Amino acid sequence: MTREDRSEQMTIELIPSQVTEADWSPVPGSETRALNLPEQARAQIVNEALRILRRCVPPTGSSLSQTGLVVGYVQSGKTTSFITLAALARDNGYRMVIVIAGTTKPLFGQTNKRLIKALRLEGRPRNNPWRHIAQPRTRDDSHSMIRSALLQWESPHALPEERRTVLITVMKHHRHLQNLIDVIQLLNIQHIPTLIIDDEGDQASLNTLVNQGEESTTYSRLLALKACLPLHSYIQYTATPQAPLLIGIVDVLSPSFAEILKPGDGYVGGADFFLRNPTLVRDIPATQIPSSRNSLNGPPSTMLEAMRLFFVAAALGYEKGTPESNCSMMVHPSQRTDPHRRFYTWVNETRDEWQRVIDLAADDQDKIDLLDLFRSAYADLKHTVPSAPPFESLMPRLRQAISQTYIREINTRGSRRTPDINWGENYSWILVGGQAMDRGFTVEGLVVTYMPRELGMGNADTVQQRARFFGYKRDYLGLCRIFVGPDVRRAFRGYVEHEEDIRESLSSFAQSGRALSEWRREFFLTSSLRPTRNNVIDVAYQRIRLGNDWVFPNGPQNSIAAVDGNRVLFEKFLSRHSFTPHNGLDLRQGGPLNLVLEDVSLRTVHEELLTRYRVSRLDDSLQFGALLHLIQVHLTSEPDASCSVFLMGSGKRRRRGYADDRIKELFQGRQYASGRITYPGDREVRGNGVTIQMSYLDLGQRDAPLIAENVPHLAVWVPASMARDGVSQPQGDWT
Repeated sequence: MTREDRSEQMTIELIPSQVTEADWSPVPGSETRALNLPEQARAQIVNEALRILRRCVPPTGSSLSQTGLVVGYVQSGKTTSFITLAALARDNGYRMVIVIAGTTKPLFGQTNKRLIKALRLEGRPRNNPWRHIAQPRTRDDSHSMIRSALLQWESPHALPEERRTVLITVMKHHRHLQNLIDVIQLLNIQHIPTLIIDDEGDQASLNTLVNQGEESTTYSRLLALKACLPLHSYIQYTATPQAPLLIGIVDVLSPSFAEILKPGDGYVGGADFFLRNPTLVRDIPATQIPSSRNSLNGPPSTMLEAMRLFFVAAALGYEKGTPESNCSMMVHPSQRTDPHRRFYTWVNETRDEWQRVIDLAADDQDKIDLLDLFRSAYADLKHTVPSAPPFESLMPRLRQAISQTYIREINTRGSRRTPDINWGENYSWILVGGQAMDRGFTVEGLVVTYMPRELGMGNADTVQQRARFFGYKRDYLGLCRIFVGPDVRRAFRGYVEHEEDIRESLSSFAQSGRALSEWRREFFLTSSLRPTRNNVIDVAYQRIRLGNDWVFPNGPQNSIAAVDGNRVLFEKFLSRHSFTPHNGLDLRQGGPLNLVLEDVSLRTVHEELLTRYRVSRLDDSLQFGALLHLIQVHLTSEPDASCSVFLMGSGKRRRRGYADDRIKELFQGRQYASGRITYPGDREVRGNGVTIQMSYLDLGQRDAPLIAENVPHLAVWVPASMARDGVSQPQGDWT
């Protein structure tokens, strides 16, 4: 492109209508209605996409931008959702849709093909409403093609079918993104409504150099792309939202809203495998997991067991008549390529040996022994697939399953690119690989997963993205088996609660209509996992452990307004409920006794007292906020739970030392008289479940002036049965 060519660049500007953002109410049109969606889930898919599009900027607006986060489960249909979102955008006046998909060529190709098929970009009549450009570059004259398509929107004489929406698909790689930026800069687009869809928005997009005060390359390209498009919505799709939620809320890629996708009825996820059907998950002993400390000299016995289960499952498929779908096994040993090659060799050698043995005479002892092993695998599957035909009827199909299975190494070795899989080429497959089969890679008809991997860094989002065994497989769940190490099994189990906690919290918050910057970043997460990689987080998060201990603010006097409000709160609560003397051990002379409200509804106390109590200091707020969240989650599973509330010292003011900006000792200790206990100490004043102690405190060191008087204070006992590990990060409004 010469300077003269650049001087002829054209400015395309739409004249905004009188429709305001408040009037923005998109509706399904012809493109959405033409999508081939699952009939039983069509309404849900379209309604979810409509909900997302309503949060985007109106196509008739002026220079506006919006960033949103869409959270689904792994392998649950996120691609279907953003294809539907793209169709809705076309139906409602968006002139351009950019899909950023895949950090590798196979992943990009996978998504690009799905878009082409779903939107019927090939083989449609000449009035195709899309102008698709993949991997645009100036040297391919992509800017001229885009300019030509967008010009039709400006012409008052253009027929509706002439106004085609530009669909751009681009790999999430800095070079390809720069090519796209170069193309768009030649257009000098103004007020062209654009929808940007970032598939796997938590991967590669975020700034991995934020802690060094710099910008990583892909991140800087995405910021430059957004800057080229004054009127756009940037939507991040992911199943693991930890990183986008924990980056600084001032970051350009920090989402301002989040929407949650619900999977269809046939979806099988972490809870199905690791909680409801744990027998489908098998442990790989540590001695069979390759590492720098443990070198394997031959195929592990658990791998051979997994292969036998797979071949029996494939034989069942052949017995029913080769189905249109696939039957697959995944061997996922490591990120490093050397273990892939060893496992790939072992799988091939094992398959060849079994094929040789199964062709031996019926009375050959090797064949008898091998068939006994397969009979055991069949018995295993029979427990979860009761309709399976007798093993003897599977014998001919078993040989077919072994001989007809294709084995592929999914790996980039040297200059060789990661191979594509043509799933229509064969029914049964065994894929061996590592990183290439992590995030975004779809294994069709996956029934058996063998993953001899260590937990590694223990990043929750990384571990979850390895779960290629999730997906729409309810109809054949009984055939599925997952082999993982014990620590990985525990990590997946812990992730289930963490995932549901985040989804429920985000879903509830979305209904408020408030900006996501106000969402309190706190959630449950087992201590064995980190939420995400540290290099994208510049605001430190804290680990919190709640359970079998007391939780209380150490600086309850920090805000005069909070203290005054809490006094009113205490008075209202005490006036509504009748406290009685506690019948626990208290033989002290002359002091006021503790009063108690027993077996009161925890939900009532949570709503009337705990959620209304104001905690003003940040570190106290982190702990108390996590406590409220823990109780709220507990009430979801135990809605009729009760608790005990104590009014310590009958509500009389109690003096407590205060130094180093904290209460020195809140709880009065054990008391003795004549060698016997007369009072067990405040820490022991509690009921069987959640216990709340209400106190009025005078704060100040002995023989020194008080720094605060008559301060309402709460202490809450969390029983061990409710114990949880959590993560909390102070961003937004924490007061």
